[in-house]
Amino acid sequence: MKPLRRLSQVKMRTVLRIAAAFLLITAAFALEAQTAAPAAPAQPQNAQSQGVDGYRNAHEKQLLTDFGFLAHYRDANAQLPPAQPDDKRVVFMGDSITESWHLDQSFSGKPYINRGISGQTTPQMLVRFRQDVLELKPKVVIILAGTNDVAGNTGPMTAAQTEGNIQSMAQLAAANGIRVVLCSILPANHYGWAPAVQGAADKILAINTWIKSYATSQGYSYVDYHSAMKNAQNGLSPELSKDGVHPLPAGYAIMAPLADAGIAKALAK
Repeated sequence: MKPLRRLSQVKMRTVLRIAAAFLLITAAFALEAQTAAPAAPAQPQNAQSQGVDGYRNAHEKQLLTDFGFLAHYRDANAQLPPAQPDDKRVVFMGDSITESWHLDQSFSGKPYINRGISGQTTPQMLVRFRQDVLELKPKVVIILAGTNDVAGNTGPMTAAQTEGNIQSMAQLAAANGIRVVLCSILPANHYGWAPAVQGAADKILAINTWIKSYATSQGYSYVDYHSAMKNAQNGLSPELSKDGVHPLPAGYAIMAPLADAGIAKALAK
């Protein structure tokens, strides 16, 4: 019995050594995982620079982590000086058409703040409207939104859904003493990143008809980019846009005085 007992003890010690080694290896892997640098969150980038497939993938990942993309302007908002009573601060709320607009060049010396985010739809803008507009306390907000709704960037949307989101943003602004300027959606008859979308030009016309009517009924300023920029197909001509959606400098040159007039009208009320 004694030799057998010694053999059992030897086996037990071996098992214990193996178990201890396994626990040490497991702990080492866990420590490495905890101390490794976290991966940077995916952020949407302009489809023109990223490529359609790359843009879609990055955009879809970002939607899962921060639907309204509140992180985009959080730091910039915190660094803004508080608005003063005599300031004529204006926030431009929109998508890539707004984000790509060099406001400092089009409106030199004016306190205009760009809060456009590439690829965004009206539900995303509504999510961030408090952070990126209300809390900045502007005198005026100028809202240009809806083309990405038609393109289906965050899924299929009806015109009524787009209109409801624009209405909600306008109501939030007005309730906080901010004057509202509503803009027509720019002409577009196709989307390079969403070729399956049909009838874009007609859908945009229908939403623009509602925006103009709603702005008039509420006493808001209305800026009609569409009429000033459309071609015979209710799209954008090559001299105004390279891809039929995003304006070139010549397009922004048409938009700037129209926006300025709409803002001046809102400030005068």
